[in-house]
Amino acid sequence: TVSEPGRLIFVGNVIVDLVMQIDAIPEPGGDTLARSSMVAAGGGFNTMIAARRDGSEVVFTGQYGTGPFSSIVRAALSENDFEIAQSGVADVDSGYCVALVDNTTERTFVTSAGAEGMLTHDDLTGITVREDDVVYVSGYSLAHPVNAAAIPRWLEELPGRIRVIFDPGPLIGAADAASGERVLRRTDILTLNARESRILSGGREPSVAAEHLSGMIRDGGSVVVRDGERGAFLSQAGTAAELIPTLQVTAVDSNGAGDAHGGVLTAALLRGSALPSAVRRANVAAALAVTRFGPSTSPDGADIDAALARR
Repeated sequence: TVSEPGRLIFVGNVIVDLVMQIDAIPEPGGDTLARSSMVAAGGGFNTMIAARRDGSEVVFTGQYGTGPFSSIVRAALSENDFEIAQSGVADVDSGYCVALVDNTTERTFVTSAGAEGMLTHDDLTGITVREDDVVYVSGYSLAHPVNAAAIPRWLEELPGRIRVIFDPGPLIGAADAASGERVLRRTDILTLNARESRILSGGREPSVAAEHLSGMIRDGGSVVVRDGERGAFLSQAGTAAELIPTLQVTAVDSNGAGDAHGGVLTAALLRGSALPSAVRRANVAAALAVTRFGPSTSPDGADIDAALARR
């Protein structure tokens, strides 16, 4: 019998992004007008759609609610053929994030939580995880106490052969430390940006942090530290970090670059790519994403292939 292809099992939040392009963040008490704005499903949606556009099947395990923001979430999940594992939370709306993107392309987020913070252990135990699947955990989930209690316990119950990718995200310093440590101990691939690597490694530079952080995850695991236009540092099983370069592009919006990287990295691994090749492909996807405005700008597989071929 032919086994079914592996899927991305996404453990994270989908919320609504309210994205506004502005000249600069106003001073406290100040005011400014947005040059443009958009409303779209965001958060973990951006990682999942990146993987979907690069050919991966996706299972969304997170919670969502009922209400105006939840309607946007539900529609986006359905339109992109994600398998939806949960039935939703009644009488609670999904959360939303105000994302301000200034002239330097830097983004500033303010998030209001909702039903996505109500994922229980029972919700997760109803999910069938196959041997070839990859479980992708977003650190945003650990900022919610209910999720932070449920997710580490569920991960510890998974069969050891199931690969787990963990992206701690920018809230890593605010998440429950004990829950984060438990997730790290079950992590096979830790992927994070340079700022997050400094927080977790006690201020080390990205190349040194990559090697150091491999001691905090599963034995034999790998660490990927995304370092913007330089590319990404990869340390496999505690070895010295290797810099895998990326495309040089003119960035217009950095929002969603890390999500594009994580989704495409996972899609490549699900197709059987070796980790260095998967990181190289993810680097290219992130580089293409920052040349486009908006949060969900990961390219499709053909665009990534073409960019890799031009290199």
